Amino acid sequence: MDPALTSGVTAEPVLLDADELTSDPELESRFAESAHRILADLVRAGAALGWVEPPSRNEVADLVGPVLRAARAGDAALRAAYVDRRLVGLGYWLRYARPTHRPHADLEKIAVAAVAQGRGVGRALTAALTADARMAGIEVLTLDARGDNAHALRLYRSLGFTEYGRLPAFVAVGEHRYDKVFCMLDLRRES
Repeated sequence: MDPALTSGVTAEPVLLDADELTSDPELESRFAESAHRILADLVRAGAALGWVEPPSRNEVADLVGPVLRAARAGDAALRAAYVDRRLVGLGYWLRYARPTHRPHADLEKIAVAAVAQGRGVGRALTAALTADARMAGIEVLTLDARGDNAHALRLYRSLGFTEYGRLPAFVAVGEHRYDKVFCMLDLRRES
């Protein structure tokens, strides 16, 4: 485990976009594996990231490749947070594919390694992705979260996202049921 993350040192994360990540051969070659480790650990601990069971390495690799290609085409943004060249968080948005929805994007994932939670990494990732969306001409950025994820919902609200819908008891995890909460950030109102 990285001493900077466990010894009480509060190293600032370095946020890389897709171009910066792929321009560093060492980081690019380790990115899918590092992302897998974070996502699998979080899902194993009960995080609401779209999987009931931890994703396989191949599932994460199959997710990362298209996101990086979409980012190069201007249809996505990916941010990776590093502390001492160790991936501690990631997030991305994807532009809606339907022609009538092209000015809109969905913030698909924000994931922060357990050892880096509570250090502002999720806030920094979300803020950077929001800025990327604004620069890409996105008008409305949407996301959904599991209703019991109070920390994430509080973070999104603090960054200006508002709830626009809720599906009660929609998400089934074993015997438990959770609301699916839909949020949006209208970038047309910001100057």
